[in-house]
Amino acid sequence: MIRLGGRCARWPGGAAGPAGRRGAAGRAGRALRVLLDLDGVLADFEGGFLRKFRARFPDLPFIALEDRRGFWLSEQYGRLQPGLSEKATSIWESENFFFDLEPLPGAVEAVKQMASLEDTDVFICTSPIRMYKHCPYEKYAWVERHLGPSFLDHVVLTRDKTVISADLLIDDRPDITGAEPDPSWEHVLFTACHNRHIRLPPPGRRLHAWTDDWRAILDSKRPR
Repeated sequence: MIRLGGRCARWPGGAAGPAGRRGAAGRAGRALRVLLDLDGVLADFEGGFLRKFRARFPDLPFIALEDRRGFWLSEQYGRLQPGLSEKATSIWESENFFFDLEPLPGAVEAVKQMASLEDTDVFICTSPIRMYKHCPYEKYAWVERHLGPSFLDHVVLTRDKTVISADLLIDDRPDITGAEPDPSWEHVLFTACHNRHIRLPPPGRRLHAWTDDWRAILDSKRPR
């Protein structure tokens, strides 16, 4: 299990970074730790993909957002027509795909508010694609562009989120598995076009949008 720093980073002049303000209380002696996925939770991966796919392949069939099913977009395109899976993959492997993604409504404001809460550490926890020529750099560049340079110290790139220690993980992927069979975090499913049809078994929880009461989810994990 990889344990992230329980204290916020210190910045020039003694200012606190984006990991939250400190109060007297903590969770088991430390701040509440929240992991936020990037693509599909903060950045509009699905919308960005569809726009670029239709622009590059205007004569090919596509899947409207309301018809998306399943986390793996390339698999659904592969079932639509032979060869479409590879074409879909070429979109997010191309330069500037991740950097050009638009923030989801309310995401930037919510993250900044979350990071300003007392006893709260916020990290962006995102998985780079295996074709890494552009993706890792562009994920950092996206965070700097939309959340500011102070958030760069709170970016975690990993192919396995189960090994990262936290209290909450807000992520749009329904099935998050890895080396750790019992992750320390509670997975809150962020609603996206590809997962809105899934019924979560109790006690699974959703965050439908950043306009929903995300504060209540965080407060439910704090000590009473």
